Amino acid sequence: MGAGASSVMGLEGEAGGQQTGLGDLPESCVAAVIVHLDPPEICRAARLSRTFRGAASADLVWETKLPSNYRHLLALASDEKNPHKKSRLCKKEIYARLCRPNPFDGGTKEFWLEKTSGGICLLISSKALLITGIDDRRYWNYIPTEESRFHTVAYLQQTWWFEVDGEIDFCFPAGSYSLFFRLHLGRATKRLGRRICITEHIHGWDIKPVRFQLSTSDGHHFRSKCYLEKPGSWILYHAGDFVVENSDVSTNLKFSMKQIDCTHTKGGLCVDSVLIYPKGCSREKVFTIDTVT
Repeated sequence: MGAGASSVMGLEGEAGGQQTGLGDLPESCVAAVIVHLDPPEICRAARLSRTFRGAASADLVWETKLPSNYRHLLALASDEKNPHKKSRLCKKEIYARLCRPNPFDGGTKEFWLEKTSGGICLLISSKALLITGIDDRRYWNYIPTEESRFHTVAYLQQTWWFEVDGEIDFCFPAGSYSLFFRLHLGRATKRLGRRICITEHIHGWDIKPVRFQLSTSDGHHFRSKCYLEKPGSWILYHAGDFVVENSDVSTNLKFSMKQIDCTHTKGGLCVDSVLIYPKGCSREKVFTIDTVT
């Protein structure tokens, strides 16, 4: 049909001119395009050519992916004692640094950026929570496990009064967030190399629901309730959502879960942590709960 052949990587002129392609584009033009990609796509684009690799490392590209308060987060994440060394990091290196788990507050909490969206995620260990009766070994014990990022969970054998409270002040980037309790009915262990769940202490959770509460420093309150189910699986129980409008101001969160009906005992529960994710970002099992009005 007489149509000329062309290629995305090059085009040869009729007079025998030199071959040109995407690699001949100015690096600034490539950067202006790939800035609209998400971080994993930017990293994949860097493999195309030297020009794309340079553009994919440009500060103007990665600054748009960082939270507006990334300097505060970097200071919290870094254990460097030399501030000049921290200032020499390029924006891509800062993004990669913040995407790693960053422990703080004595290692009982950690935060990281979700790699695709750049949203902040926060994890709070059971040891950073106020658990009623935790010091009485007749009721509670801390047990080691490979199934927690903190390598330890609080295990309830039996109690009449179940109450877990927590509080945190944190400079969240502006956005919408969800808060979850990560719980497991039964105690997971290994036998002959296989994971099993010990269920002997599980009781009382089907009689009355557990009540969850979340309140923020701007006066927002969220209440919900649900029965704990599905022994043998780690489940995120949704305690509530909140919105942050100013990333330069610390947001105070207070949260709790309770089952304090003393007409019966309850037990056989592992409490691992509290997780805070950008809304809609969770990748674990989430249990739907009933909102209390």
